[in-house]
Amino acid sequence: MIAEIITVGTEIIIGSILNTNSKYLSNKLIEMGINPYYHTSVDDNEERLKDVLKIALKRADLIITTGGLGPTQDDMTKEVVSKVLGLELELDTGVEKEIAEKFKKLHRHMTENNRKQAYKPKNSLFIKNDNGTAPGILINTKSNKIILLPGPPSELIPMFEKYVVNHLSDDNNIIVRSINTIGIGESALEEELRSLDIYEENFEIATFAKDGTVEIKIIARGSNLNIIEKKLYEKINKIKDKLGNYIYGYDNKHISEILIELLKEKKLKLSLCESCTGGLISSIITKVPGASAVFDRCIVTYSNEAKIQELGVNPKTLAESGAVSEQTAYEMASGLLNKSNSDIVLSITGIAGPDGGTGEKPVGLVYMCVMNKDKHKIIKDIFSGNRTSIQNRAALRAMFEIKEFV
Repeated sequence: MIAEIITVGTEIIIGSILNTNSKYLSNKLIEMGINPYYHTSVDDNEERLKDVLKIALKRADLIITTGGLGPTQDDMTKEVVSKVLGLELELDTGVEKEIAEKFKKLHRHMTENNRKQAYKPKNSLFIKNDNGTAPGILINTKSNKIILLPGPPSELIPMFEKYVVNHLSDDNNIIVRSINTIGIGESALEEELRSLDIYEENFEIATFAKDGTVEIKIIARGSNLNIIEKKLYEKINKIKDKLGNYIYGYDNKHISEILIELLKEKKLKLSLCESCTGGLISSIITKVPGASAVFDRCIVTYSNEAKIQELGVNPKTLAESGAVSEQTAYEMASGLLNKSNSDIVLSITGIAGPDGGTGEKPVGLVYMCVMNKDKHKIIKDIFSGNRTSIQNRAALRAMFEIKEFV
């Protein structure tokens, strides 16, 4: 099934709000084995919306619109869809009463224009809205299934999950799994995957890169659940055998959550000293509930003076090797291990840019040292992108290296 998502609203077109609905719906459709081939956004203009709908009807089996179901004059999605399909609008008195009851419970006056939300195209079905006054609408034609959803995500998401999903399911079983990797680029990863005997009909395997990580998404479809489950896990095991050194988790669980769980399991305390990331790693880790059980402290030693005073880095090391060096990363970690008495520590120092790089030490160069009382590991990497991207990539790599070290 081919789907098109149409987001309606001038506020989206002019950039006043971020279009998160398309992202959410695309993810959900993919999980259901429906291909969202087209995303279209259009402002609150009747003629342009008509044009968009006419194009969608020719190229998509499923059309989902978001927005334009409210009571105001510029809320016109339902009316325009009805005109394009040649359907009359009819009043549903039951829904009209439900809307009136919602206003009564909120102790608000229901204005006349709110009644337009109780109208629907002939032979269509209303979709209940538990969190607002604008119900969704389901229309089945000979060639298309059309679903109209409200714009606010707080209304759209629960409506889709509670009421719409059942209208889109079929007899096929669909299983979606993700394998999350770090430390390998998307093109290199795809080449490795292509060398494996894992591609076949009804199994879609795709890669998605973001901030130094790459997701391998596998979508399995079939009428026999036992068969597709068996084949799916065979493919996952082949990928694990080949690329296990790069895999940090599954099904998009954040590496910080995985790390915290591992540290809890091993009953280890962690401390960090950050330079180029400026506390970013600590910030990510402390967003995880329960991190306080294993996370001791973070010291942001951004200047050379801080590295000397807080961690005991030798001034001679800084003078001869520089702040961004293997030697400095080692002495930062060693100083923190002695100071904190934690079980495991990580230091990080680098050049986040956009300035400060040289031929010998380019922007993006980062050194890390992960250490416990018995051993240590130095990691050197050069991350690409702007300052924010470099910091994000370095932070994720740091958490991966702690996980691997543990």
